Amino acid sequence: MPTPPVAERRQHATTIHGITRQDPYHWLRADNWQQVMQEPETLPADIRAYLEAENAYTKELLEEPQAALIEKIYREIRGRIKEDESGLPEKDGPFAYNSRMEEGKQYPILVRTPRDGGPEEILLDCNVEAGEGYFGFGGADHDPSHRILAWSADRQGSEFYTMRFRDLATGKDSDEVLEDIAGGGVWSADSTAIYYTEYDDNHRPWRVRRHVMGTPQSDDEIVYEEKDPGFFVGVDETLSRSHIVIDAHDHQTSEFWIIDAKSGGAPRLVSARQAEREYDIEERDGVFYILTNADGAEDFKIMTAPVATPGSEHWVELVPHTPGVLILDIIVLKHHLVRLERFEGLPRIVVRELDTGKEWTVKFDEEAYSLGMSAGFEFDTTTIRFTYSSPTTPSRTYDLDLATGERTLLKEQEVPSGHNPADYETKRIFATAKDGERVPITLLYRKGLKLDGSAPALLYGYGAYGIAMPASFSVSKLSLVDRGVVYATAHVRGGMDKGYAWYRNGRREHKVNTFTDFIAAAETLIELGYTSKGRIVAEGGSAGGLLMGAVANMRPELWAGVIAEVPFVDVLNTMLDDSLPLTPPEWPEWGNPITDKAAYDRIASYAPYEQVEAKDYAPMLVIAGLTDPRVTYWEPAKWVAKLRATKTGDAPLYLKTHMGAGHSGASGRFDALKETGLSYAFALQCMGLA
Repeated sequence: MPTPPVAERRQHATTIHGITRQDPYHWLRADNWQQVMQEPETLPADIRAYLEAENAYTKELLEEPQAALIEKIYREIRGRIKEDESGLPEKDGPFAYNSRMEEGKQYPILVRTPRDGGPEEILLDCNVEAGEGYFGFGGADHDPSHRILAWSADRQGSEFYTMRFRDLATGKDSDEVLEDIAGGGVWSADSTAIYYTEYDDNHRPWRVRRHVMGTPQSDDEIVYEEKDPGFFVGVDETLSRSHIVIDAHDHQTSEFWIIDAKSGGAPRLVSARQAEREYDIEERDGVFYILTNADGAEDFKIMTAPVATPGSEHWVELVPHTPGVLILDIIVLKHHLVRLERFEGLPRIVVRELDTGKEWTVKFDEEAYSLGMSAGFEFDTTTIRFTYSSPTTPSRTYDLDLATGERTLLKEQEVPSGHNPADYETKRIFATAKDGERVPITLLYRKGLKLDGSAPALLYGYGAYGIAMPASFSVSKLSLVDRGVVYATAHVRGGMDKGYAWYRNGRREHKVNTFTDFIAAAETLIELGYTSKGRIVAEGGSAGGLLMGAVANMRPELWAGVIAEVPFVDVLNTMLDDSLPLTPPEWPEWGNPITDKAAYDRIASYAPYEQVEAKDYAPMLVIAGLTDPRVTYWEPAKWVAKLRATKTGDAPLYLKTHMGAGHSGASGRFDALKETGLSYAFALQCMGLA
C-alpha cells in the first residue's frame, strides 16, 4: 500500500484579539498567488511537489483501481446527452441568434440566421478557438448594428478574461484586444464604445471603463471606481436598452448608477447605498421598476420611480411585500411586468398587464420542480420563455404568450439512451431541525426501491449566499439512482429555498443552522427508512464544501463518505486575510473576525480547518483548482494536510488538484463529465457498490 503524502510542518504563528494560533501548513499559500493564478508555472517548487504527490496518491489508489467504473459512468452520462444539441433562436432586429453543440465537440458554436428563417451563419466556433488546455468561455455580445461580436475567454481558470472583436462580415478578429477584464461587456447604443469591468490588484472587480473602438486599451476612460474593497462592481443594461447600468454590491447591500445609452456621459446615482438594503432596476417609458427589500420588505416588493428623479424618496409601491412570498426576479417589457416568485418552497411565474393591473399565474403540480424564465433580447414583445423540469422530468422549454396566456412547447430535453419518468419517484419530505424549523428535502429514487433502510443515499447540500437548490432534472444523478441510490438534496438554511428569512437564519451568527439542518436531513432519511447510518455519502462544493467539512467534524459516524469540491474550509484564515479577492465582500456573509472578536470566536468554532481532531473520519475525496480565485487551492490542501497528520483510523483521504483549472474544474463538457465519474465512483465505492 502506498504511503500517503506528508506535508512538512513549518512554524507559523499569528496573534489577534490576544489569541495566538499555530498554522503549520501556512506555507502552502504561495506568496505570489496573484501571479500563480495567471501563470500556474510560477507556483513555488515545494508547493507543487506536495500537490503533485497528492495527485499521484489519488491516481494510484482511486483513479486507476476505479478506472473502469469511472469510464462506465462517464459513458452512461454522455449517452444521456444529445451531443448535436441546438439551442432555441432569440430574435433581435433582423436576426435570430442561437448556439449549438456538435457531436464529439466540447464547446458551443454561436450562430445566427435571418429573423424569419434562412441560411445559418457561424459567428464563433469555440472549439476552434479553444485549442489545447483550459478554455473558459466568457460569453459573446453582438453590437446594436449587428456588425461586431465582442467575445471573451479565460485560458487559465483564473477568471481573467481577454476580449476580442470579430468583424461579422469577414468572420475575422481585429487586432483590437482588451486584456485582463472581468468578463463580458455592454455596447453603447451607437456601437462606438463598449463598457467593461476590470479587476484591482487583489482580483476584485472594482472599476468600469469605457473603451472607444479603434483606440488603445490604455486610453480607456474610467467611468466608475469603487472605493470600498467590500463591494464588487458589474455593468449591464436595461432590457429597454435605454441605460447602461453599473451596480456596486456586497451580499446584502446594493447601489446603482445609470448612463444614458445614447448620449453617454458621467454615471448618475439612482439611490445611495444603505446597509442591508438591496435593489435592482429595469426601465420602461421613463419609469424605473425597482425590486427591493427596502423598509423591512424581507421577501422583496416592487416599486416605481421616474428616471428623472430615481432616488428612494420618490419610490412608489406597485407590488407590495407579502411575507413568505419571495420575489426572485422580474422582467419588464413594453406592456407587461413578469415576476418569478417562490411560495412554500416552489417557484411560480406571475404576469401583470401594466395597462390594466390584471394578474395571472403559471405553476405546476409536481411535489418538487424547478422553473426559470428569460426575456431574450427584445423589449417590445408579448412573449417570454420559461423552462420547467423536475428530478424525474427532463427540461421543457416553452414560449409564453403574455397577451393570451398560451404556452407553446418549443423543446423537450432528449435523453438518447432512453428515459422513462414513470420509472422514478420524486418526493418532497421535511426534516425537523434542532430549533423546530422544517427543512425541505427533495428525493429521487427508482420506483419500487425497498425503503427499509438498506439503500445507500447521496445527500447534497450548499446553504450560503441565499442560493436555492433547484429541484431540477439531471442526467448525471441517474447513474447513482439507477444503481439503487437514493439521491437527496437538503434545502438547508443559508439558501433562500423558503424565503429571505431562510437565508438570514443561515448566515453570520446563525451559520451553525446550515450544518445542523443538514445533519437533521440525514437523520430523517434514516428515520424514515430511506437509508441507514453509515450508508450516506455527503456531497457539496465551494461554500457547500464548508458544509461538508463542518458535518465531517460534527458527526463523522453518519457518513459512508464525504465529497468536498473546491471546499471553503479555511474560513478563519481567509476571513482574516483582507488581501484575498473575496474576503472584504464576504464579511457581511460570515462576519469580520479582524475587527469583531465575537465573529472571530464564532468562525473558529466551526471552521473545518480549525476543528480537525484526532478521531476517525469518514472516507473523503477533496477536489481543488490551482487557479481558483474563489476558493484558493491552499484551503483544501491545508485541510487535507492537517487531516492526514491528525485523524485516526485508516479511512482513505484523497486530494485531487487540477493544476490548470479553477473553481469550475475542467472547461470542456465531456472533461467535466469525467470529473463527475470520479466523484460518483468514489461514492459508490464508499457505499459498497463498486
